[in-house]
Amino acid sequence: MPRDYILALDQGTTSSRALLFDREGHQIGIEQREFSQHFPEDGWVEHDANQIWATQSAVAIEVLSRNQMDAEDIAAIGIANQRETTVLWHRTTGQPLHRAIVWQDRRTAGICQNLRAAGLEAKFQEKTGLRLDPYFSGTKLKWLLDNVPGARAQAERGEIAFGTIDSWILWNLTRGRIHKTDSTNASRTLLYNIHDGQWDAELLSILNIPETVLPEVHPSGHFFGEAARAGLEGIPVAAMAGDQQAALFGQACFVPGQAKNTYGTGCFLLRPIGSKPSPSRHNLLTTLACTTSDHLAYATEGSVFIGGAVIQWLRDSLGLLKDASQSAALAQSVPDSGGIHLVPAFSGLGAPHWDPEARGTLCGITRGTSAAHLVRAALEAIAFQSADVLRAMDADHGIPLAELRVDGGASRNDFLMQFQSNLMQVPVLRPEITETTALGVAYLAGLTTGFWKDPSTLVQQWRVEKRFEPMISADQADTLSDGWRRALHATKAWSEK
Repeated sequence: MPRDYILALDQGTTSSRALLFDREGHQIGIEQREFSQHFPEDGWVEHDANQIWATQSAVAIEVLSRNQMDAEDIAAIGIANQRETTVLWHRTTGQPLHRAIVWQDRRTAGICQNLRAAGLEAKFQEKTGLRLDPYFSGTKLKWLLDNVPGARAQAERGEIAFGTIDSWILWNLTRGRIHKTDSTNASRTLLYNIHDGQWDAELLSILNIPETVLPEVHPSGHFFGEAARAGLEGIPVAAMAGDQQAALFGQACFVPGQAKNTYGTGCFLLRPIGSKPSPSRHNLLTTLACTTSDHLAYATEGSVFIGGAVIQWLRDSLGLLKDASQSAALAQSVPDSGGIHLVPAFSGLGAPHWDPEARGTLCGITRGTSAAHLVRAALEAIAFQSADVLRAMDADHGIPLAELRVDGGASRNDFLMQFQSNLMQVPVLRPEITETTALGVAYLAGLTTGFWKDPSTLVQQWRVEKRFEPMISADQADTLSDGWRRALHATKAWSEK
């Protein structure tokens, strides 16, 4: 029986999804389940790792069943995941020792501050391409080992395993037989040397992390093992990648000069830079891009912590929207934001500002401020934050970006995409398939198994659904940004103590 489909498991920050793709790269099925978000203290964000696995395995079976398929129809599985989210579990029982600490979590800000005070930031940045920020997994892992009773002793005895969500899904998918990760996820831990492609002994020593807890690292496109769970038995797991690097691959951005921005819970702008790392001079990150070989590839990245999540906040916490899809129409019901600016620094500010103590700020409110103004300001804030990242990226590369490829849930908002094009003064291209995270890891799995011949095939399959061109001048865009810069100043002032 021909195996004509790839199953992509897309484990995100707020939901687990499973998607099916055919040989032409068409999405033919999708299932999704949301899971709980836990906020035990200010700035802390946690997930139940068992619930993540339960929802992810359920949608994998559901998408096959709904499309009248079984394991025999699937050529390979690819796993894409929310990056930096940290899980620690027992190797024998498979049970987590603590809830997963989510990438948005800021509890390790003090650890990062102490490392900076000790003069170690340059060392971490040179070796990992990252900044000392609570965003990344290494300090989360240190916190778990230091704060979960018995965890450090168990780690020293080799009894527990650390992983980002890709490793956790693979472990469960293979019934505890395989503890591995890929290089893109490893490169987000503060523990992995992106120059030699190895866990770094010096950094592990600084954070007091025993190497026994770490997974094996392989290229993103690699035969990681075979699924052993009911309904999926025998399917090769042929790719794993962090969601943003997977999206870069799914957008067919393989060469320097191309870039993509994903509008999900956060926003993540990535630009490939080739086979040699190039340190950022403007507070961006150097990270590993996806490959199907042992040859390392690199990208520049700017991460915005709160993107589409600000619309969820308007819906779930303020009740201004019944559905996120209403945001565009409500924003366009007013001619502008009425002079207000919302800086959604709910989990601090990411690139290029890197202020973990910042908190959300709403500036310029008057008696005439309405719900429509607030919704519009929230959508504009997503674009303003992304434009800040692009300006830093252009300064790093010395060459302005010619076009921006976009994906993620909020990329379907035409108002936001047009405003983004106006601000950035570049064309914004939305592809036919905006689920490019899942598509990217499907592509990687397909290349690994020979389902697709080579990357040139994937370039030919990338198709534009809508193109947004700038409709205002550069001077007008700069004037719009003046108010945003003032609001940023107010936000940073609030975080000063």
